[in-house]
Amino acid sequence: MSKKVSLVLGSGGARGLAHVGVIRWLEEHGYTIESISGCSMGALIGGYYAAGKLDAYIEWLSSSDMLDLIKLLDIKGSGGVVSGRHLMKKLENLMDGDKQIEDLNIKFTAVTTDIDAQKEIWFSSGSLIHAIRASISIPLFFTPYEYEGMLLVDGGVLNPVPIAPTFNDMTDLTIAVNLGGDRVGEGYIINQVVDRSLGGRVKEYFSKFTLPDAISMENGMYTIANKSFETMQESIARMKLATYPPDIEIDIPKNLCATFDFNKSEKIIEFGYNECAKIFKDRKL
Repeated sequence: MSKKVSLVLGSGGARGLAHVGVIRWLEEHGYTIESISGCSMGALIGGYYAAGKLDAYIEWLSSSDMLDLIKLLDIKGSGGVVSGRHLMKKLENLMDGDKQIEDLNIKFTAVTTDIDAQKEIWFSSGSLIHAIRASISIPLFFTPYEYEGMLLVDGGVLNPVPIAPTFNDMTDLTIAVNLGGDRVGEGYIINQVVDRSLGGRVKEYFSKFTLPDAISMENGMYTIANKSFETMQESIARMKLATYPPDIEIDIPKNLCATFDFNKSEKIIEFGYNECAKIFKDRKL
């Protein structure tokens, strides 16, 4: 049975927590992940796993409520609402300090986008935290990451499911997790019920900042831009997967949860685990 795996982890906000479920299922069933290529949330999850710190990240996320997470979003960015400094410091602490990608036990590549040159940039060496920060730079939300004269944004802008970095891997299976899968019925969607008491605390917290209606309104500028970005990603992902099909594709529905539903980590992880199990059962692997 094929056991050595190249894992490709796509972008898609909080839906990327489904990657954790996929990883857990593979581990429990004797598969060895020898290579990871990821962008955006896929780079974050993949990077923590390659560094041996994924459990620490998930434990912190599970013990945090939405207000804890929001407090890490410093509304002081330039070219984006959030600078990302507080969040990245927290992520570095959870990793027990920055790591060098070339020192990891698993081959790892984070994919980001040079917005000026309009090309992909692959981080396969150097600072892991910097690679993750560059790859998760969602346009308009995070300030672009400046690196060696380049202005870098989310890798999903050009390659939401980055299979190419795995082409030369000497593994048995390439498994791609696409977070832009077809929509599913309401029965499958992670519960979207709002915690009213938490909602009040969030509103109180944000009252300290003056955000333009274009950002704060339900259908304001940022919401529309985010929806447009996701639509673009889905189209690119379909083309990439058709051109370079992996051995196994695991599709996570695009409407599984909202982009920033990180407080629903347990349910999203469980969905990814069950979806992976279903795919492997159907293929009798």
